[in-house]
Amino acid sequence: MPETSSPPAPRVGVHFLSRVREWLPDRVDARIRVMAWISFVFEVAIVGTGGAVRLTDSGLGCEWPLCTPDSLFPTAAQSYHSLIEFGNRGLSFFVGLAAVLVLVLLSQIRKARKDLWVMAWIVFGGVLLQGIVGGILVLFALHPNMVAFHYLVSLVLVAVSAAFLVQMGRPRGARVRAVPKGVAILTHVTSFVLAVTVVVGVLTTGAGPHSGDPAVTLRNGFDATVLEHVHSWPAYALFALTVVLLVLAVAQRLTTIRGWLIALLAVELVQIAVGLYQARNALPPLAVGAHMVLAAVLVAVCTALVLTLKRPAEASPATTAIRL
Repeated sequence: MPETSSPPAPRVGVHFLSRVREWLPDRVDARIRVMAWISFVFEVAIVGTGGAVRLTDSGLGCEWPLCTPDSLFPTAAQSYHSLIEFGNRGLSFFVGLAAVLVLVLLSQIRKARKDLWVMAWIVFGGVLLQGIVGGILVLFALHPNMVAFHYLVSLVLVAVSAAFLVQMGRPRGARVRAVPKGVAILTHVTSFVLAVTVVVGVLTTGAGPHSGDPAVTLRNGFDATVLEHVHSWPAYALFALTVVLLVLAVAQRLTTIRGWLIALLAVELVQIAVGLYQARNALPPLAVGAHMVLAAVLVAVCTALVLTLKRPAEASPATTAIRL
């Protein structure tokens, strides 16, 4: 009898990719949730390590793209500044890795959850942009305007990551307002005031003593003392608006946003306390760093607050949206 040839064994690479596709989630499950939270925590943490680089005068601790002309890593001949700068660069690798893993986990549901897919790509693209800007910062000796841009992009990525956390627990589809129109408008005004507060705060830091390296004397041209007072105006307006919103939420039993307003008010109180302390104690680096990280937390909480102004259109009768 003629021998029958057995079918060729599947290639190892094809088999592996097939197994990976089978393993990938077909819905938003615990794997996506955990990785999204890890990505968010890294986005906030990179704000802290980036602040540490600047506040310890370590901004030029490493060259770019290598740490020295001959080494990717800090050498024994360098000071601790190079370790701090390289630590921030090292964390940025994990920030990028987390962003990639979120994209991979979403790949099977990218059409069903296009909203999450787009946000994941924004975060990944932002991480790449930050790497490029960080290198340019070193080449241009920490120009304050570029440092400000670097920080603001980080806050945008924190906001998008926070939005991802909120949206991943909601079905995709039409949404309707969940609070009275006046409350929704006031909430958007509050978020705008927060943005103004952050921008003025970044300008204030760029005019202050923390340039990122002792050799850097360039400032953004503003008077830091004047900007400290200007920065406080929108900050107190933000606090007042939040109090008004919380009173309205309690009086009208708007449970949808009440919890986030309490969280926002709590972070603002801590932020105000830290701001007053640093202003009255010659801007100690640790307090300035805490102020920077708290700003990122404020942006995240406010993002979640804005997103809870609406709920899915197919909500149950008990949670029917308000159409005033």
